[in-house]
Amino acid sequence: MIKISIKDPRYIYPFNDHARDLRVLNKPLWLHQSDLLSPYARSERQADTLEEIYAPDFLMGERDKESIVFRENLFFDEFYLKAFLEEARRRKHPCRAAFSPEDPSFKQHALPLSTSYTPSGGIYLADLWYYPDGPVPEEADPVVVDLQAREIGYYHVPSYMATQQGDLTFQVPRRALIAIDSWVHIFIADMVFGLFSRGARFEDRLEKEVFFKLKILGHALYEGRQILQSSPLVKIGKNCNIDPSVIIHGPTTIGNNVTIGAGVVIENSLIGSNVNISQGSQIMLSVVGDGTFLPFRSALFMTTLMDNSMVAQNTCLQMCVIGRNTFIGAGTTFTDFNLIPSPIHALNGNGELEISDRPVLGGCVGHNCRLGAGLVISPARAIESDVVLVSSDTRRVITHNVSWEDSDHHQLKAGHLHKRLYSPQREKEKQETW
Repeated sequence: MIKISIKDPRYIYPFNDHARDLRVLNKPLWLHQSDLLSPYARSERQADTLEEIYAPDFLMGERDKESIVFRENLFFDEFYLKAFLEEARRRKHPCRAAFSPEDPSFKQHALPLSTSYTPSGGIYLADLWYYPDGPVPEEADPVVVDLQAREIGYYHVPSYMATQQGDLTFQVPRRALIAIDSWVHIFIADMVFGLFSRGARFEDRLEKEVFFKLKILGHALYEGRQILQSSPLVKIGKNCNIDPSVIIHGPTTIGNNVTIGAGVVIENSLIGSNVNISQGSQIMLSVVGDGTFLPFRSALFMTTLMDNSMVAQNTCLQMCVIGRNTFIGAGTTFTDFNLIPSPIHALNGNGELEISDRPVLGGCVGHNCRLGAGLVISPARAIESDVVLVSSDTRRVITHNVSWEDSDHHQLKAGHLHKRLYSPQREKEKQETW
């Protein structure tokens, strides 16, 4: 099979970065796609547009080979990919991935804020195609794959937090596909379609497979641990230094060269390599990227930290997405709930504010940002890459999205030392200097 990726030229705000280069489940999206397709595809190509792949000379001598085509902003897991390919190969005709608008996972999590799906005859088409005999410009059959949603609540809350917007639950898919058009979709891909899905599939296996359940129980008894702390559920890499007082509940994966200090609690999370987590920190349902540093008493709940970021002491992040090489100062708090029960808005794929369809949602910080101590970030606010924020009498509570032009470093004496690395025009500017 030939793998053909179609470029998505858009930048995702506030990162000012292509979706393919953003980390999902602690991997650049392009690498995640490559790893999942490696058992199927023996060669790969890249195209600027869908029309380009239909040109007679695009695949040269491999024109009639079985092909899978996808846009670079798509996140999918191995379970969705397997189901889609099995059905498409059975039909022996060009096929395109599709969703029913009644699918709970798609309706609640993938469709809001998205601009990538194409409505067609009562269904939504996604940018994933299968061609049994090479790409041809003919209409593809829609293949609707059931995401196998399961409703899961994420914590116990008072009823007044959900009076107008329904219960605080996720529709967790056992098979996942979502287009990354907004920073919120990174949150959904990591948490709902990633960690929650992994937990749901594990619980399914416990209920359905007797020998799997006996294996888990056997490991727990042999190791003298609770089931959620046993080695089949807690995977730890090489050369890790973990204090004996640390509590780790699975399913959790920890990379190589990780240091975890006394009193740390980790539940159902993905920890990258070369991470340092200091005393008293708490990490629950979160993805922590490679090279991240969490000083003492940092708290993450359903939050993504991309690589080489730092969250200082006594800082609380809830349902947030933080870009790479970013510093979050001590005592900063990201809130996730409107005190007055109004809908939470976030930026969609076109950069427009739209109802997020999430009753609770944290904020997003781009790449290469520096946030000082003591800030309070209102729900769903986005801080653009390369921004510096300093807590002051005039700006301590962040109630609006913050752009590069609003960065505090423009008013600081040594502000010129902070360089902009993620301008949305940087590719154009680079070409103009050639």
